[in-house]
Amino acid sequence: YYRPDIHRLFGGQVQYGISTPTRAAAVFLFSSPKGAAAGYQDGWLPGGREYLYSGEGRQGSMELTGGNRAVAEHQSVGKPLHLFERTRPGWYRYVGEMEYAGHEFREGVPGRDGRPRTAIVFRLRPVSRR
Repeated sequence: YYRPDIHRLFGGQVQYGISTPTRAAAVFLFSSPKGAAAGYQDGWLPGGREYLYSGEGRQGSMELTGGNRAVAEHQSVGKPLHLFERTRPGWYRYVGEMEYAGHEFREGVPGRDGRPRTAIVFRLRPVSRR
């Protein structure tokens, strides 16, 4: 999917990895390998049952506010999480619907400015539909 088309249809933050669309009761997560430069290391854990997703915020310590809060609280507010992974600039592959399975705070992760900070890493699980 071409990310600008997703935002044209549903709204939401174009520049962030966590997007809360204005025209859809959902939370969109966009994962990109270029996030590694800002200390993000998204991806599947061995076994493929959980996906690690880095919280938002490129500088300074992350907090459970904004998009990070939207991820942690998505179930209680009835908004599904939809995960997309970047395939090339502007284009994303839909991975599927995910659910929040917890998070941890990691100390010493470098921010965009190179300074150590506290980062939030979410554990997500695929939603199984029966």
